[in-house]
Order: sequence, then structure tokens, then C-alpha cells
Amino acid sequence: MTQPVIVLTGQPIWEDTVRRGLEPAYSVVALSDKSGYVKRLAEMRPALVLVDGKEADWSYWVTTPKTSPATRRIPVVLVASDSRLREAARSAGADAVISTSELAAQPAQLVEQYARVSDTALLEALECGCAETLPPLATEGVAQFNAGHYYRQHDLFEEQWVQTDAPIRDLYRAILQVGVAYYQIERGNHRGALKMLLRSIQWLAPLPDVCQGIDIRQLRLDSEAVRAALEQMNPADIGHFDRSLFKPIRLVDPSRA
Repeated sequence: MTQPVIVLTGQPIWEDTVRRGLEPAYSVVALSDKSGYVKRLAEMRPALVLVDGKEADWSYWVTTPKTSPATRRIPVVLVASDSRLREAARSAGADAVISTSELAAQPAQLVEQYARVSDTALLEALECGCAETLPPLATEGVAQFNAGHYYRQHDLFEEQWVQTDAPIRDLYRAILQVGVAYYQIERGNHRGALKMLLRSIQWLAPLPDVCQGIDIRQLRLDSEAVRAALEQMNPADIGHFDRSLFKPIRLVDPSRA
């Protein structure tokens, strides 16, 4: 399991205390620049965000992750000793409010209480599911994806996702969202495409490099290349997007992976 990340926002006076209490069990990352906030959270997939309640713009750091499907599952805790902030913090979307003294006294215990850390049993179940054969609906979904029929692939993978109860359903959701992003590019929806690619990260990241015969590692690289190209271009130029970046899903023999 990779080292979980804890994000601190602003420039809190308790940063050193948190680092001493959490490292090296957790990787502690401080963010003070608002630009690309959601993007960075989506890429880092932190277990918890700790927001400094003494910052004048604390509500931005709390609310912004909760308004994006790519980051809304990340727990956000406001650190503030002012009891008057509690109700405001809840309204802003904070999952909890703790005092500075509570955090200083037991950072590891509080993080363990609120953090969203990958469940070992869940990951094992996902790995078992990845060892299975790709089911028929998903197989047809891959074929439609590779043929450039991104709307049709959505319907097939969504149906497979609905029919599946096990954690492996995240595989189908991940591919579906990458395909929908490509479809949005074809429709000229720059913002919608970026949104879907960011959402797909949370489902692609926990998957093994090969899952049900699909080369997930390559799919991650391909979707990241599309996202990078989108981020670098003027949204008004979306009609000229280089569609040669839309690579097919690569199927491999799991036994040789």
C-alpha cells in the first residue's frame, strides 16, 4: 500500500506539530497556492485535508473540494479553536471541526479517526476481481471504445457497472469515464472533458497495472496525455484537438503481465 497523503492548506502555525506527529507514516503536503487546487487533490488522492481556520479564506479550502466529483469524497477537517466557526464550517462542507489544541495533543489519533485510507480487504477483493475474465458486456464496451464509439461504450460499461456488486465495478466506471471524456472532446466541451478525466483518476489509481486482461497502466498514461494536452490548449481551440491521442484500450495476457 502506498504512503497516504495528508494535505495542509494555507500556512498554519501547527504545521511542524502535525509533521512531527504524522511523518513518516503519512506524507504531509502543504498547499498555499489556490491555482489548480482540485487538480492537485485529484492527482494526490489525499487521505485527509486539514484546513487552517485562522486563514481568512478558509471556506474556499473547505468548499472547493466538496463541489467537484473528482474530490468530494476526500475528508476535509477545519482546524479552529473558535467555536463560532463550527456551524459555518459544516455549512461550507467540512466533515468535522477540531481545535488546534486537540490536533496538537493527538495528531495521529485524529487523522486515523477522520482520514480515508485505502482498505486492505477492499484492495485484495479488487485484485481478485482483476484476475477474472473480462465479462461479455465489458468486452463489447472495449470493442466500442476502440472503434471510437465513445457514447456506445458508456452504455455498455454502465450496464456492466450496474450489474456488478463487487469492487471490480470500479474498473468499468474508470474506463467509462475516460471514454466519456473523449466523447466530450468530440462535442467541443473542453470543461466537461477535463472534469471527466479528473474524476477517472480516483478509479484508475487503485487498479493493478493489468486488470481482467486490460492494460491499466497504459490506459492511465494515455488518459494523462489527453488531459495534459487539454490543459495546455486554449478551450476555444477544442475543435482542433489532436485526436490521434485517443489511443485504443490495450488487451494483454494477464499470465504474461
